[in-house]
Amino acid sequence: MEKETIVLYPGMGPGHLAPMVLLAKRLVQHGFSVIIVTTEVPHQPGSTNSTRSDIPSPDPSISFHALPAVSLLPVKNKHPICLKYDTIREYNPKLLEFLSSLSAAVKIIAIVLDFFQTDAISIARVLEIPVYLFMTSGASILAVWLHLPVLHHIIEKSFKDMADEPVHVPGVPPILASDMPVSVHDRKSETYQGRVRNYRQMIEADGIIINTFEALEPRAMAALKDGRCVPDRRMPPVYCIGPLIAGIDKQKESQGRHECLAWLDSQPKRSVVYLCFGSAGAFSPEQIKEIAVGLQSSGHRFLWVVCSRDDAKNIFKPRSEPDLNSLLPDGFLTRTKEQGMVVKSWAPQIEVLNHESIGGFVSHCGWNSALEAMLAGVPMICWPLYAEQAINKVLLVEEMKVGVLMEGYDKELVHAEEIEAKVRYLMESEDGRTVRERMAAFREKAVKALVQGGSLDEELRSFLKDIRNAKKMIATASTEFTDLHILHQPCKV
Repeated sequence: MEKETIVLYPGMGPGHLAPMVLLAKRLVQHGFSVIIVTTEVPHQPGSTNSTRSDIPSPDPSISFHALPAVSLLPVKNKHPICLKYDTIREYNPKLLEFLSSLSAAVKIIAIVLDFFQTDAISIARVLEIPVYLFMTSGASILAVWLHLPVLHHIIEKSFKDMADEPVHVPGVPPILASDMPVSVHDRKSETYQGRVRNYRQMIEADGIIINTFEALEPRAMAALKDGRCVPDRRMPPVYCIGPLIAGIDKQKESQGRHECLAWLDSQPKRSVVYLCFGSAGAFSPEQIKEIAVGLQSSGHRFLWVVCSRDDAKNIFKPRSEPDLNSLLPDGFLTRTKEQGMVVKSWAPQIEVLNHESIGGFVSHCGWNSALEAMLAGVPMICWPLYAEQAINKVLLVEEMKVGVLMEGYDKELVHAEEIEAKVRYLMESEDGRTVRERMAAFREKAVKALVQGGSLDEELRSFLKDIRNAKKMIATASTEFTDLHILHQPCKV
């Protein structure tokens, strides 16, 4: 009997593709075959191939199909986010052609789109295939995104002009306007217009998958379920298929075990502070020197993944290979050789966080990193850098209370004294111990969600059941996207 097939259409780049592969593996466990359709990052030929090569060999029931690259003329001063939206629309006809060619040979029962790919909802409507969105973030971020078009009509000022005024979103603690992503700070900007349009389109899907579990974000989930985030509009069902993260990396024997793990083996239990800032996070040389001084002054052991970029705030530019001799203070590595270890660019994060020597995690508050820390029971020092990370910080520090805030994260420079103080606070104080205990309690909830028959399994089964009933949903859905001529066309806010 032919397997039912689910098509996954991730966003561009490794941060969007890798979570889709984890979702694909879950779907295969339930008897489905999966086709992952990939695209090239704008003006970066070969980006798909390099991303796929970093992914462990998937199940034979998972196949990849790369759409032919599209040609976009470079536009001077075009923001990369807007360029990404333009590229997605250009790919629509190629996606339609590919899926149409499959229809005779493969039984496609659903399409799952990355939340960036809402312009491809039109393809599913044309083909009359149920369509779902996949959010790599949690319920609180989804609540914010869905509510942004509402805020657009009730707040006349730009967020950049509101400074420290609170932004209120149902189910989410108040967020300072300055903590909203930079791409939506200016309501007149092209990025803001694209974002609002993107988030308004999300509710046209038949459902939304998010990487969380309800016990982690009960307030946000309640607001999503009762429709408070999108008043007077249909709220699609939300499925909490999380925590969805990779298992502990098992490197090939030929590669050997990363040297940092051997160093951790020799350190006392819960004595090491781990510093890492994600796949795009990087610091200026000045900030790196401040971090170095703060770590040394704290007296605590550390494992630090150093990443640098000349323009540290431009996450769309590649990071450079760090030259530790020029970036770190003179003699730092010699003075701290018994205290810490510095590695360049990358460490096996899940293995590191689950090592018994790790006692704290200085993080950019990316959602995947937060979930990984939670499953390892490691409390956090929150240092958001870009995108929605400052909103995650609000959730981790104020709502869950599993992290402490690195003051000055939103300034040009976080000084060494603050870094030292927060490391000492987390590792030495009674309040720091309380944060650790709260994280341990959330770890128990996360583990419970993951066990066989837990909430992840239940939500996934509910999602798959709804897919099979989705023809009825399609029949009553909006016909806004059924005209082929709109496949290329952006719509205005």
